[in-house]
Amino acid sequence: MLPYCMQSVLGMPEGKKAQRFVPLNAEDFYYPSDRSAAYTVIEINMMAVRTMATQKALIKALFQQIESQLGIKTIDVEITIKEQPAHCWGFRGMTGDEAGDLSYRVSV
Repeated sequence: MLPYCMQSVLGMPEGKKAQRFVPLNAEDFYYPSDRSAAYTVIEINMMAVRTMATQKALIKALFQQIESQLGIKTIDVEITIKEQPAHCWGFRGMTGDEAGDLSYRVSV
């Protein structure tokens, strides 16, 4: 579901996945009293070049997919996009602003 949204909205290649799931025991996870035990927090880190419209489309696609695929109501989902400038990213021995050989567009 997350890879689908990243591909369809951001144009990420199919094999481009970097996901981390941090499960918590119920007794270690505190959530608002008006949410259910399905309460889910999603944080997305990305380079600060995508447009506001693209970011909003990603958030809305995630809400739709999470509800339709997992049955988790949107009231139980919080999504945060955290942006950093390209020079703050490091991968393959270079910084993000130096990478000119990506197989996908970052500025969408």
